[in-house]
Amino acid sequence: MNHNLPPSIVEMLKERKLATSEAHYFVLQHLDMSPYDETVDGVSVIMIVYHTGKVLFEAIEKVLDDPQVQQFIIIDNGSSEKAAQKLRDLNDEYDHILLVQGHGNIGFAKAANLGAHLANQPWLVFLNPDALLQQGCIKRLVESARGQPSPCIVGSRLLNPDGSEQRGARRGEVTPVTTLLALTRLSKLVPELQKFEIHYEGNDLPDVPQAVPTISGACFAVSKRDFARLKGFDSHFFLHVEDVDLCWRARECGGLVLFHPKAEVMHVGHTSRVEPLHVEWNKGMGLCYYFHKRAKGFWRKAYVTLLTPVILGVSVARAIVRPRLKNDEDDVAAE
Repeated sequence: MNHNLPPSIVEMLKERKLATSEAHYFVLQHLDMSPYDETVDGVSVIMIVYHTGKVLFEAIEKVLDDPQVQQFIIIDNGSSEKAAQKLRDLNDEYDHILLVQGHGNIGFAKAANLGAHLANQPWLVFLNPDALLQQGCIKRLVESARGQPSPCIVGSRLLNPDGSEQRGARRGEVTPVTTLLALTRLSKLVPELQKFEIHYEGNDLPDVPQAVPTISGACFAVSKRDFARLKGFDSHFFLHVEDVDLCWRARECGGLVLFHPKAEVMHVGHTSRVEPLHVEWNKGMGLCYYFHKRAKGFWRKAYVTLLTPVILGVSVARAIVRPRLKNDEDDVAAE
């Protein structure tokens, strides 16, 4: 319920202000770092909402049906009035839902950090609002994370609506070159470039969780303690790439990133009712920031700087050819 929000956050939300430094401060200073019993299965699911479309309430229903979920935190960065009211109705109906509204669009990373700060369970599952949990997904994620090197992140297998594996759930190292090939899909046209392919969905599915460099942020589990150790998401990312950065930092800390082949979600994808240019531009900006962040030495920084306009140009081109979705956000909210 909204009245459970700490007073400091309530005041900040009233002022419609949540600066990068303040979100960073929450994670550094306020996440509980005390030891806890790792055999406890309690999970806080954190969902960031922004004009998601009618799939939102189907995704919420899947979370509410999962007995593993002890707390369900919904950070509403922006919804139509009908959808926002339905979220408030759900908040009133279910005691374990904690809804945060009225702060505007602060971006995914800051909103996710805020959700982590509000979590009262030892395990966090970040779930996209267009991702439909399949049976046993959360339980498998948490079980596979327990006892692993810290920090540990475990990602789900993403499914398309037709049941095939979706691109992005298990990936290799994200670099400027592999990113350009992935954005342009050139490796499909030029066989010689396939050695640079970082998407593994075409590989055989492993029988057990497998270590990979990068998983998808659409659905993953991490202990609250490990998330605090990583200082949360880098809130300089507004939309996209923050998951890639989190995986890289976990590995840099000596931790482990796992892909779980049997923890599945159906990821509808591309459901947000916002301009494609807004989405693709922020993805491009996130990639450029990530590559600059990782670059070591003058020549590598120069190389990344030269590629920056190319990455942004490809992002804009993708936005131009991507159709804008019909606004159906109120369709289910009105039911």
